[in-house]
Amino acid sequence: MAYMLLIVEPTGQRAERSEEAGRELYDRMVAFGADLKTRGLLLAAESLASQDSAVRVRKQDGRARLVDGPFAEAKEMIGGFFLLDCATREEAVAIAQTCPAAQWCTVEVREVAPCYR
Repeated sequence: MAYMLLIVEPTGQRAERSEEAGRELYDRMVAFGADLKTRGLLLAAESLASQDSAVRVRKQDGRARLVDGPFAEAKEMIGGFFLLDCATREEAVAIAQTCPAAQWCTVEVREVAPCYR
C-alpha cells in the first residue's frame, strides 16, 4: 500500500535558521530518503519551496481565482513529502517516527486512496 509522509512545518521556521543550519537539516532528510530507497520502500520524495512563491487556484462561477502566497491565514505549510510503499499503516507510522523532520515539525502519515473514500 502507498502512504505519504507529509512534512508539515511552521510557516516562518525556515527564515529563522541560517543557511548552514538549513543545509544540515536538508542533508539529514536526503540521507533518510536514501535509506528508504535502499530498503525498497521509497517511491518518490521531494522538498517543496516556501509557500511565499506558491499560488492557489480556485474556480468559482466558471472563473479562475488566483491567490499568490504567502497566505496570511496559514500557520503551517507542507515542506515536502516521502511517498512510501509499505505493507501496513503501522509500518508507515514506524518509519515516520524515525524521520529526522519529526524533531522540528510534524510528520503526517496519510494513506494514498481515491478521494471518494
